[in-house]
Amino acid sequence: MATKAQNTEQIVVESAPRATRGKNEARRLRQTGKVPAVLYGGKGGPVTLAVNAKQVGAILRSATGHNTLFQVTVSGKPEPAIVKDWLVDPATGKLLHVDLMRVAMDVRMKVKVPVHTFGEPAGVKVQGGVFEVVTREVEVECLPSDIPTEFRMDVTELMLGKQLRVGDLPIDPSKIKLLTEPERVIAHVVALKVEEEKPAEAAVAEGAAPAEPEVIKKGKKEVEGEEGAEAPEAKAEKTEKPEKAEKAEKKEKK
Repeated sequence: MATKAQNTEQIVVESAPRATRGKNEARRLRQTGKVPAVLYGGKGGPVTLAVNAKQVGAILRSATGHNTLFQVTVSGKPEPAIVKDWLVDPATGKLLHVDLMRVAMDVRMKVKVPVHTFGEPAGVKVQGGVFEVVTREVEVECLPSDIPTEFRMDVTELMLGKQLRVGDLPIDPSKIKLLTEPERVIAHVVALKVEEEKPAEAAVAEGAAPAEPEVIKKGKKEVEGEEGAEAPEAKAEKTEKPEKAEKAEKKEKK
């Protein structure tokens, strides 16, 4: 198990004051490669800015992601900050707006850090179990310079029915305070779920089920046969009537 610390290399995000607001102004900024932003937090009040979209996008795609520390220039003075929130166009994926938060390097802050696992669990390789990741990030409190890039956990020795919990993370308590519950499961190996076989009686019942439509069909044929049997009788009655009428006519002539 290992913890990857954040690279302290300084990153600068270009910015400029933004005097006006509104959709038209925001659209104009995006056409020039910038996006509207608001910087807040710390001792200073909120400031509206226009920041370089490519630089912010590169930060969000980096290993440290939104926890990346960088410098943003406000009125000619660089201030340490992180990306607190952002808005992306769902159709194009382009950055539309960002919220930046000032960071005091001597004040502890709460951040969420991703957890990544590596290795093939023995419970999967040897025992035929299934590996499941339950928790993908944890919340910690630390100084900005101590924010981890990620937590990495080796799951090679994880056996069937065993789990890794948040309390197993390699955290230096002198620098980082864990805020997520230590009992929460990060990953575990569970038995493969096999569908239970149906009882023999149920299988026989299912096999006999298709016989019902055949009985109905047979009944229809019998009914049709009865109707067919009545037809000749009706025809015979029709042929008998003209014969009776003919005899009556002969008697009248006599």
